[in-house]
Amino acid sequence: MVLLVNKKHIFNEKDIDKFEMIEYENYKEEVLFVESETFKHYEMLKAHLKVDGIVIEIDDAYRSLETQENIFLKFMKKYGMDYALSVVAMPGTSEHHTGQAIDIIINKDGKWISENDDLLKETEIFERIHKSLKHFGFILRYPEGKEEITGYPYEPWHIRYVGEDISINIGDMTLEEYLEK
Repeated sequence: MVLLVNKKHIFNEKDIDKFEMIEYENYKEEVLFVESETFKHYEMLKAHLKVDGIVIEIDDAYRSLETQENIFLKFMKKYGMDYALSVVAMPGTSEHHTGQAIDIIINKDGKWISENDDLLKETEIFERIHKSLKHFGFILRYPEGKEEITGYPYEPWHIRYVGEDISINIGDMTLEEYLEK
């Protein structure tokens, strides 16, 4: 099921029952929840990338409304309301609520790169990752140059499971553009 969640399409908490979640312990030994089909395809993507010498890990996946609110408030207190609104989804408007959105990090030279500013510098690695996404049912959710459509700046680490039918056919469209046509 592909559910559009963004600033205009609010997530209904009752919809969470439509998503089967699994528990996953990440590299920091944090227990995360990921939608089951998303996780299955993530594992295949991860194995494929490892053969290519790229090591990825899940840094974040499902978020409750409360967790999203805490993230938003943290950014608001640190950077102000305008900046927080430009980079963090308000509670109810994050596709992390579905468990189908994953924030990935990369391991380079034996070290985890997890800070957003550092991840943005890894353009070559992310280009290679992004080329593989469609074969495993994922899309890059917030591509460069599509900020006016998605409402968020480029995030090379934020991928979304949409299934192979959509991921193969979406091309360079955003999920918003694809679902509108």
